[in-house]
Amino acid sequence: MNVAIIIAGGSGHRMGQDIPKQFINVNDKPILIYTLESFQRHPNVDAIELVCIDGWHDIVWAYAKQFNITKLKWVVSGGATGQESIRNGVFNLEDKCDEEDVIIIHDGIRPLVDETVLSDVIVKCQQYGNAVTSLPYNEQIFVVDPHNENTTTKYIPRETLRRVSTPQAYRFGKLDWAYHEAFEKGIGIYGSSYTNTMMVELGERLYFAAGSDRNIKLTTKDDLEMFKAYLKTEKDSWLK
Repeated sequence: MNVAIIIAGGSGHRMGQDIPKQFINVNDKPILIYTLESFQRHPNVDAIELVCIDGWHDIVWAYAKQFNITKLKWVVSGGATGQESIRNGVFNLEDKCDEEDVIIIHDGIRPLVDETVLSDVIVKCQQYGNAVTSLPYNEQIFVVDPHNENTTTKYIPRETLRRVSTPQAYRFGKLDWAYHEAFEKGIGIYGSSYTNTMMVELGERLYFAAGSDRNIKLTTKDDLEMFKAYLKTEKDSWLK
């Protein structure tokens, strides 16, 4: 079984709106529904679990009914941090998933995940036990001089770097073990840490899967405008 955990537990203060950003409407549809539809359409996704901010659970179920998100099986409450939210989602599946099931973790505010990206992350996870969406890094990276932050004498070759995002996929047995281990020992759960960085801190090797530049994370108003532009481009794709 392949189960998607969609993380939508944040309040989205940086977007500067009165409601959480995942529920902002674009063309009469909440951003979160665009994300859920990508997983609903994919033939290899069997079920969806949503980790949601408290107070919005009933609204989510209503939206799921309205937009025919039939794969949504569970809605659980998020935590105080992103890692707590993912942990809540993982722990809720302990009596529902087998050790070899593939669990796909994805940000609810990344609504443009391609079918090919989802397919590759699932296949790579089945092959290697995990997979993280990745892309080459195309900019030059220089290291700030610790004695003078306005200068540098060192750079990191971009060929040695990958930028990663979600979706990420893990075998359930390893994923469940990792979140118990991390929270019991305080490893990889603070700051901007995510499942992938936590896994590395726990000593696990990660495997890269295909990524897409379209898979943007909607954090600011500018991101929202870019998302709208992508949607318009899709509608006009028949133009020469």
